Amino acid sequence: MSRLLVVEDDNSVRTTVVMFLELEGYSVDAVSSTREALERLKTESYPIVLSDIYLDERTGLDVLRAAREANPACAVILMTGRGTMETVMRATQGGAFDYLAKPFELDRLLDTVKRAEASFSVQHEDEIEPEDLPETEMIGSSAGMVAIYKTISLAAPKDATVLIEGETGTGKELIARMIHRNSARADQAFVAVDCGAITPTLIESELFGALRGSYTGADRDRIGYFEAAHRGTIFLDEVGEIELNSQLKLLRFLQEREIKPVGATKAKAVDVRVVAATNRDLKKLVDDGEFREDLWYRLNVIRIEVPPLRERRGDIPLLAQLFVRRSNERYDQQAKLTGSGLRALESYTWPGNVRQMQHLIERLSILSPGNRIDEAAVRSAIESMDPREGGGDTLADTEADQIRKVLAAAGGNKSRAAKILGIERKTLYRKLERMGL
Repeated sequence: MSRLLVVEDDNSVRTTVVMFLELEGYSVDAVSSTREALERLKTESYPIVLSDIYLDERTGLDVLRAAREANPACAVILMTGRGTMETVMRATQGGAFDYLAKPFELDRLLDTVKRAEASFSVQHEDEIEPEDLPETEMIGSSAGMVAIYKTISLAAPKDATVLIEGETGTGKELIARMIHRNSARADQAFVAVDCGAITPTLIESELFGALRGSYTGADRDRIGYFEAAHRGTIFLDEVGEIELNSQLKLLRFLQEREIKPVGATKAKAVDVRVVAATNRDLKKLVDDGEFREDLWYRLNVIRIEVPPLRERRGDIPLLAQLFVRRSNERYDQQAKLTGSGLRALESYTWPGNVRQMQHLIERLSILSPGNRIDEAAVRSAIESMDPREGGGDTLADTEADQIRKVLAAAGGNKSRAAKILGIERKTLYRKLERMGL
């Protein structure tokens, strides 16, 4: 059992915490002021320090600083009933192990102390030595990925239409961008369109443009995505979501290479290469009468099938290292992936595929105690995720401190923070409102 220092000016809280920890077998020293705490830290070495933040003329942040200076490996757990974004940011940047909002359950305190102890036992666990990652967006050497590379190398220089099929999160847009970058159109526009996000009544005007007065609210001429991509590439993501009437308009473009804006009497030629993608089985949609067979033939000139991550587990180590490196660069930190952490990543099924893995590792890089992504950290993060990758609440109210930490690391960008946390943006807004932020 570790020897702890408790710094708390509230007599009742201090007595309760000390008695509880001693009953759990810990040796505990307790003080009621920052002056006493700083004096103790000058003469004693504590592996774990629990300190309130708001104490006297100085704060728990001063205790954090002194404890870390005396022992860089010290795990400092800060407690407060008046947590703010600013204090969490300063605590996180100062190297605090964790941050507990009062009032807290004693079992939660014990769990945090035990996690701090466990972090010491893995301090010497072998960290994964970073490999020389290839300078490419596409990572993977599995048979399925090599087959994709070969298809891209052959298809990109040509101007043929490409259909990319694969589950959500497998990297279909990344493949489309690689096709564009390696084509003769590379110096022209690449326009990505999420067909599933466009209201069916607006998709024709969004894709092909509209003239002023052609429909209610059309107060000016506007060009569509196809015209915006002239001489370049248009990427039609989730093409299977386009309703039948608009499918006919897309078919006419593929046949005639002309568009007719809504309200126009004449068509205009547009030079665009089409790359389409879907997470649905288009052939089944054709059989069910939900997708035009002639359009399917037009799109299915060159087909690329992207394997899910669970079928290319050999690529997980390189992907994990890539995402850790990117997160470290983005947030100016030094997170390390351990051997046990990698094994935990390899054993997961990844229903959200590469995108889910990227967001999980970004979250781990920010939240893992001591910047060490080990097995315990990975399993805890996986358990708190919604397997649907963002449908509903995935964080308990008691994890408000994690929301603050991620928001701080994301520079206040709520969309980015929601992705890292694995929740929808509207869910994050609800939680922030509940937290009074």
